[in-house]
Amino acid sequence: MNTVKIMIDGVETEIVKGTTVLEAARDQGINIPSLCYLQGVNHSSSCRVCVVEVGPRLIASCTLIAEDGMKIQTNTKKVRDARRTSAQLLLSDHDRECLSCSRGGNCELQSVSNSLNIREVTYTGEHSSREKDYSSPAIVRDASKCILCGRCVGACGTVQTVGAIGFAKRGFDTVISTAFGRPLAESTCVNCGQCIMACPVGALTEHENIRDVWDAIADPDQYVVVQTAPAVRVALGEEFGLPVGTRTTGKMAAALRRLGFNKVFDTVFGADLTIMEEGTELLSRLSSGQNLPLMTSCCPGWVKFMEHNFPDMLDNLSTCKSPHEMEGAMVKSYFAGKLGIDPQKITVVSIMPCTAKKFEGAREELSNKDMQDVDWVLTTRELAAMIKEAGIDFVNLKDEEFDNPLGVGSGAGTIFGATGGVSEAALRTVFELVSGQPLDTIEYTAVRGMDGIKENTVELPDGRTIRTAVVHGLGNARRLMEAMQRGEKSYDFMEVMACAGGCITGGGQPILNAADSSRLDVKALRAKAIYSEDEAQTVRKSHHNPFIKQLYAEFLGEPNSHLAHELLHTHYTARTKY
Repeated sequence: MNTVKIMIDGVETEIVKGTTVLEAARDQGINIPSLCYLQGVNHSSSCRVCVVEVGPRLIASCTLIAEDGMKIQTNTKKVRDARRTSAQLLLSDHDRECLSCSRGGNCELQSVSNSLNIREVTYTGEHSSREKDYSSPAIVRDASKCILCGRCVGACGTVQTVGAIGFAKRGFDTVISTAFGRPLAESTCVNCGQCIMACPVGALTEHENIRDVWDAIADPDQYVVVQTAPAVRVALGEEFGLPVGTRTTGKMAAALRRLGFNKVFDTVFGADLTIMEEGTELLSRLSSGQNLPLMTSCCPGWVKFMEHNFPDMLDNLSTCKSPHEMEGAMVKSYFAGKLGIDPQKITVVSIMPCTAKKFEGAREELSNKDMQDVDWVLTTRELAAMIKEAGIDFVNLKDEEFDNPLGVGSGAGTIFGATGGVSEAALRTVFELVSGQPLDTIEYTAVRGMDGIKENTVELPDGRTIRTAVVHGLGNARRLMEAMQRGEKSYDFMEVMACAGGCITGGGQPILNAADSSRLDVKALRAKAIYSEDEAQTVRKSHHNPFIKQLYAEFLGEPNSHLAHELLHTHYTARTKY
């Protein structure tokens, strides 16, 4: 039997066998509060906020599998009192500075407290003394706000298999800690930010750089250029109440101008440039047979994961910088030359869906002539905060275009934001570079979709075949890498994104609470918007972008030229596993 019948608050309902009581209740429109539960990430029943009454017992509904004939009560006095007690105990040792917290108004503990009608904290006692960890350029840890729900541990260890953080000590002294209590910057953290997305409170946030950017804009000696990644445009609107998956490209460009940036560029141009360099690199490696598979290097979380866990395969990573780093390098060389501006007086700001880009922007390898390619990285959330601070009515802005010459990208560059997008963009160009003929069909649906690992074989016009793998989520990447080490798998080209679904669910994107994230298919909605943006473009292949052609004709010469390698390529560093 695939279904069971249960009674919830006196109403009989038939549900799929194996469903938890929490899920069954929510399907019936009953909002049982929860904090530690996060679908697919953490099912520990540790917070006890979601208890229900089954017979004489109170049981956590998030791990209670509904059984045939079960009678459940979700709204008795006994249940309400127990929930309030659990929430008040959490609040008693919580930093309750909600007005200055980055999660104020979007905090699940705050929402649960409101829903339980808690107006005072009746429990008093010893408070934990915990310091903030600002060591990482990407992620800040504030243990005074931690409620020990374990969701970050599940995201980091179970889903991503990074294991940079875990539970330490016992009882009242229990904390979430790195190995040996070292600063986060000295751990194996890859800065992907999925712990931030999992955290229900403000214990984990991005390392904010809003003030730094405001200062740069206000400096009359600085020419401040901003660029924005493709995934930002399909998520930014959520911060202003628009539905998940709303495209806000034109509004975003308009808002950035009103913030005071001198030029508003599109990182999609950098993505097109990446395809030109990486596609040529792939053809070169296929010809030589060396360092295959070629692994994409666009995702800094994946790159650092490789540096920690598979240092013997670093030569397989593409030497190409990521798109926003390429864009930054071109702003401080080609663009600076065209305008006659001293590159030292140019500040490049990247708006990214990703916290790992903050770490990437600070890497010494991504600089030229003692200048970082990118000076500051802001997340989608930080951009939204700046727009709100400036009093801009984002929803009612009229669409505007990006600036030229580095603000025009192709549809191929746009789809970088979704898993499979880099592979599809590369194939559109590689096919035509090999054949010299235009393609009839440019959409490679085999690399699309949300399967964790997608394998495909593509035949080039000259008879060569490319064995491809598209992977998203570092847990999937580890499994595939280990299969390759055992000799069970072999490829020519691998695209890897650290976050599930790719950049569209990066650690810097808008945070949905656990209930909404389980109700909505966020990955699918944002990916659909990314692909619709591609379809709306006149130019849909990177090598057809007229400004890319102009860049090579006027400055770089050809893909993988000496100057291109100097400005657009990099190297990697083996790191400790522990």
